[in-house]
Amino acid sequence: MALKHDVLPRNTAVWVFVVLAAAYFLSTLLRAITATLAPVLTDEFGMQARDLGLLAGAYFLGFSITQLPMGHWLDRHGPKKVVLSFLCVAVLGCFAFAWAHDFKGLLLSRVLIGVGVSACLMAPLTGYRRWLASEQQQRANSWMLMTGALGMLTSTLPVQWLLPMVGWRWMFVVLALLVALSMAVIYWKVPAWRLSEPTQNDETISATTSTKGIMASYQQVWTHSYFRRLAPMGFFNYGGMIAMQTLWAGPWMVKVAGYTPLEAATGLFWLNVCMLLTFWLWGLMTPSLTVRGYDANKLLTYGVPLSLCAQVAIILGGQDAGAAYWVVFCVFSSFVALAQPAVGMAFPSALAGRALSAYNLILFLGVFVVQWGMGLMIDGFKAMNWTEPQAFQGAMSVFLICCIASYGYFLKHRPES
Repeated sequence: MALKHDVLPRNTAVWVFVVLAAAYFLSTLLRAITATLAPVLTDEFGMQARDLGLLAGAYFLGFSITQLPMGHWLDRHGPKKVVLSFLCVAVLGCFAFAWAHDFKGLLLSRVLIGVGVSACLMAPLTGYRRWLASEQQQRANSWMLMTGALGMLTSTLPVQWLLPMVGWRWMFVVLALLVALSMAVIYWKVPAWRLSEPTQNDETISATTSTKGIMASYQQVWTHSYFRRLAPMGFFNYGGMIAMQTLWAGPWMVKVAGYTPLEAATGLFWLNVCMLLTFWLWGLMTPSLTVRGYDANKLLTYGVPLSLCAQVAIILGGQDAGAAYWVVFCVFSSFVALAQPAVGMAFPSALAGRALSAYNLILFLGVFVVQWGMGLMIDGFKAMNWTEPQAFQGAMSVFLICCIASYGYFLKHRPES
């Protein structure tokens, strides 16, 4: 729980939220832009499905690499220093992507971009754990995700419209400059981190870390029963939802449902509009739902089956499963986003950065595995003489089985009442 002397005044808190949300907006735009650029990059660089999945997943691989040390640094140095340091790498990655002339260059640049923006959500959530009252933290998380949905929204039709005028390379130059601008505003508006008074537990963690390294400081996180309960669902259900939203929903619309690239971009646009509205509504509702006893665990229990049913509908719908089906799937999958702040609040504030970053590591490893794994399965099924729609449906079926299993694990490991 945030201490009263740590909670920011309302006006200051609003400014801090806006400037950190702006950086997160850019990070999600960069995350999702490959879905819109997929037809152009595939033609220009001669990529197959597995290459496209690897390229999109490289962002999440870079993102995942940094999570454990970043969580330690967040608890030690605070959000401001960490996010500014990481965003320098994002600027470099955007310029490198703009100048890449082969697939390896694109791949390395995407890893750098993923590393560079990897603190854009964890840094704010770590700060909110201390800067906001506890009943406002689910709201802040939901509205950060709403801002992220706005970034993904911007990566669809606006990018598709600008593509013939400026080209994808100049888009990344502009994005690099916008990231640099966001760094300047963060430096101006975000408060410095006040180190909390060390407890006996913190001193034990610090001593262990100094002798055994950063990984040792995560021991309490890895062994925590609540963290373990949510980890599989974070990997498959939450990570898989992001993997579909930021990559495979677009190719499904083109390859299975028969959309044109512009129609697919339009479908992704409306998908992200609906996600924006969904997270806005979550932000409005979660404080009152919590007061009424509907915590994250109850909402996950009741809500996740809806997303599983939506996946079944997509698989069975096949060529009829267009944008509306994917909207329903992503909206119903938004329940799993409630797990992230719930993990942070399950730990003391001195461990919040590590807990959130460890969960984020699980989440984005899941995105990487699902994005690349879908591409590998699609190519594998096609090699078995399946049609392209059948290959997509087969890969989605494997993904569905994994999601059902992780939800079952969540239910099985409920604490005894």
